[in-house]
Amino acid sequence: MKKAQLQLAEALGQQSADKRIDILRRIGQVGSISEAARHAGVSYKAAWQAIDTLSNLAGVALLERAVGGAGGGGARLTPAGLRVLQAADRIHAARLDVLQQIASEARSGDAGLTNLSALALRTSMRNQLPCTVQALKPHAGAIRVGLRLADQTPLWSRITRESAQLLNLKPGVAVLALCKATAVTMGTAFEPAAGINLLPGSVRRASRARTGGEVALVLASGLHLVGFTQPGIVFKVGSTGVARVDEAAVALAVTG
Repeated sequence: MKKAQLQLAEALGQQSADKRIDILRRIGQVGSISEAARHAGVSYKAAWQAIDTLSNLAGVALLERAVGGAGGGGARLTPAGLRVLQAADRIHAARLDVLQQIASEARSGDAGLTNLSALALRTSMRNQLPCTVQALKPHAGAIRVGLRLADQTPLWSRITRESAQLLNLKPGVAVLALCKATAVTMGTAFEPAAGINLLPGSVRRASRARTGGEVALVLASGLHLVGFTQPGIVFKVGSTGVARVDEAAVALAVTG
């Protein structure tokens, strides 16, 4: 069997401030997943989810069981786990250096960019909307995250408690709301319903297909949202449309 190779680029695709890296680091320090979770302020389940995700991305095991000891055993980092932490530290330092240089250039009169980190995010989800977290509300074992677009338009996402913990979500945190174009239904009007986001906008681009064509809306905030119409509905450019998105279809990403 071919030996698995450590995939650092995949494991560190997000910022080194990712909660998953913090949990991995704490496990290395204390030798216990439960204690690391407690110090990181997340549940034991969320800590295991973080390690499982990192290990999947890295392509190799980052932890191994430690047998014996006063506590009856625990966990310790594998050599690959240590390399991930070392790489995370180097990437973090390099990122800060680059951002400081860009900030200096912006102060010198060059045009500034407000969210450079988001530009590095690669995903199949075509809809990526910068938002700010406003509130977190428990809901049937999950968490409803209240968001606001730049123009204060409300948007809701429903995610697991573990995901909310690992993303370290709280009011004021900047996030990207992500959803697939296929999860967005475009229409002229929809009845309000629990758990459903309704976002009005102006049609910028529309397919002439009568069997469910693609439509791009420009929201009041200036952001673009892509979705598909129901069969039989054809939009004209410049007309008004409404995007219907289930809050469970809205994923969140922290880029800063």
